[in-house]
Amino acid sequence: MSAAATLTAPWRGLSRAVWILVVARAVNRIGAFTLPFLGVVLTVEFGASLGETGLILAVFGVATIPSRLLGGQLADRLGRRRTIVLGLTGCAVAQLWIALSSTLWSAVLAAILLGLAFEIYEPPSQATIADVTDPSDRPAAYGLLGAAMAAAGVLAGLLAAAVSHWDLRWLFVADAITCLSCAVLVALALPADVRREHVSATAVAVWRDRRLVLLLVSGTVFATIYMQLVIGVPLTLLEQGLPESGTGFILAVSAVTLIVAQRLLRVQKLDDFRSIAVGYVLLGAGLVVCAFAQTLTVFLLATVLWSVGDLFLLTRYLTQASGLAPDHARGRYLAVFGLSWGIATAIAPLTVTQLLESAGPEGLWLSSAAVAAVLAVLQPWFRRRLAPAAP
Repeated sequence: MSAAATLTAPWRGLSRAVWILVVARAVNRIGAFTLPFLGVVLTVEFGASLGETGLILAVFGVATIPSRLLGGQLADRLGRRRTIVLGLTGCAVAQLWIALSSTLWSAVLAAILLGLAFEIYEPPSQATIADVTDPSDRPAAYGLLGAAMAAAGVLAGLLAAAVSHWDLRWLFVADAITCLSCAVLVALALPADVRREHVSATAVAVWRDRRLVLLLVSGTVFATIYMQLVIGVPLTLLEQGLPESGTGFILAVSAVTLIVAQRLLRVQKLDDFRSIAVGYVLLGAGLVVCAFAQTLTVFLLATVLWSVGDLFLLTRYLTQASGLAPDHARGRYLAVFGLSWGIATAIAPLTVTQLLESAGPEGLWLSSAAVAAVLAVLQPWFRRRLAPAAP
């Protein structure tokens, strides 16, 4: 068997629509290297103070929360394909607006629009995968999306480093072009939208589903740990006196691990709850190694452990969320579950900085590992609570 065949073996049998969507999202992710430069553009190009820039970026972050909810609503009302195209087009318009702005207030309005469009395509993308994939194949399908996004994210970082000496406004133009390219690909290649009935009646019912709310709480805890790694690992390297370039190596190793370890998602006799328990054990082990790591080599070992744990958790949480939803409300369910990332993005910077200041890296990562261990132990309880309601 060739190396390419071996690499793609975990994803054999996935539908053409899944591959098209994954390619489109990966191309879009590669082009999304502008986001880290948004604060720089506001400060350098438009003369915003550091305080003003922080406030604008915070407003952008808050705007992404209703953006995801809107994506879920539109996915079930307008259809998956139309909503993905709308979200990508909205991002392109906002990016071009930023590039063409001549005043700070104009750039601020464009940044708010970018936030409001930024997450629209997430729920319909995730719902499309569930729509065209058998439940047993969904972990592999979501794993493929996650692996592609991780690899594209590393490439995006390399591109950002390579072109950051350009006029930064051109970076936003490039990102807009990738958004529009993906919108065209999705519009031409994804299956036509199916009209779904009984959508309005599910608006309140989604929030009344206690299983979804419980899954949202559990997913938010995981997302917070995940974001703590994103924010805390670079700060920990700095604390240990290690080179800043180590963060790039860690991101690259994490992306490669997510790709190479895809076969583990096919392990027999591991249902969602067992897989999540295994994921938390591996994540916790990686966090413990992080707590005591003092060299880049040990940090890379920790990265492999928590990345494999993340692979199980990211895919299985999405599988659970899509499995809870009736077909006509899947976009809304996934949108509500996706709020876990917005909440975590707001919480993680506070927990990381407070714990690093008060307890150091050991306190930050050991406390996070303890939370992961508790969630691993609680999976039998979650199994009972998330069981389908009796008819």
